[in-house]
Amino acid sequence: MNVDHPSMNQIEIEHLNKNYGSLQALHDISLDIPVGAFVALVGPSGCGKSTLLRTIAGLETITSGTIRVAGEVVNDKAPRERDLAMVFQSYALYPHMTVEQNMSYSLRLRRRPKAEIDERVGEAARILGLEKLLKRRPKQLSGGQRQRVAMGRAIVRKPKVFLFDEPLSNLDAALRVQMRSEIRKLHKNLGATSVYVTHDQIEAMTMADLIVVLHDGRIEQIGRPLDLYRRPANRFVAGFIGSPAMNFVPAEVTADGRTIAIGTGTLLKIPRAQEPGRKVLAGLRPEHLRLDGSGERLTATVDIIEGTGSMTFIEARIGSDLLNVAYAGTYETEAGAPLTLGIASDDIYLFDPETGRAL
Repeated sequence: MNVDHPSMNQIEIEHLNKNYGSLQALHDISLDIPVGAFVALVGPSGCGKSTLLRTIAGLETITSGTIRVAGEVVNDKAPRERDLAMVFQSYALYPHMTVEQNMSYSLRLRRRPKAEIDERVGEAARILGLEKLLKRRPKQLSGGQRQRVAMGRAIVRKPKVFLFDEPLSNLDAALRVQMRSEIRKLHKNLGATSVYVTHDQIEAMTMADLIVVLHDGRIEQIGRPLDLYRRPANRFVAGFIGSPAMNFVPAEVTADGRTIAIGTGTLLKIPRAQEPGRKVLAGLRPEHLRLDGSGERLTATVDIIEGTGSMTFIEARIGSDLLNVAYAGTYETEAGAPLTLGIASDDIYLFDPETGRAL
């Protein structure tokens, strides 16, 4: 066994590259996943998050780099030798088998004793609330129940790591919220390391201890959910983390270096001095824009207003720039009405318009 060094990390990835012919899908990925952590891989479609998960699982061979699981290099190990369990978006259940048979299948393949199989399946069924469904077949189950069976099949193996590949994307919105909570509780109860792929940043924010943001096969930023929200490294992360997405408005630093001019000349005080005359992008989160006009003030015109009861969403215009505003509560106005917005200067983010880097 090739154990290189003891580590508090369950998975260690060093300088991983993955090519499909001339297409490079993953670029120099280095990532440490601590023992027992719940880590979410997020990013838009095609960013490489599922490819990265599949390289960890051994379902994709890597072009270069190193993957360690529990300190052991697994580059050349088959998936079944890595002691990982994967839960797919498609459930991948055998239709002719009962719930019990689906959950016990991997243990039966390994010729585990019947008493051990019964104990593990029973324990997983209790954890997942499947005890009354063990004799049913997949077609007799709802989408949420099928996803629980898929998770049960992974749990009975007692793996070092659970790998989830967008497991909730086939469920309706209400069930997704419920299953998010159940997966988080499951992770806490089992104490195993979990790596979770999703394109839904709300899922990542509410479930993960650590988020890895990917874009075009590269890691943009790694951090705790609120750290990514409060201190995004660049424009991409700032725009991806947070819902509704951050507004970006072209601006210029004024002569004193302490304010920026946006729109038709509105001046906003910024948290840190910048080079006078510098072109910047101002980042304003919709939920930070205040309808009472307190703080730094912006005069806008309402374009569209949408009320949901608990929230009011307004699209407003400052000169040629559009701003989305998210207000917790009801607010009555109409298209074309003037709107005075406010924002604390500490809530104004600045980015380099060319590199996207946070300033």
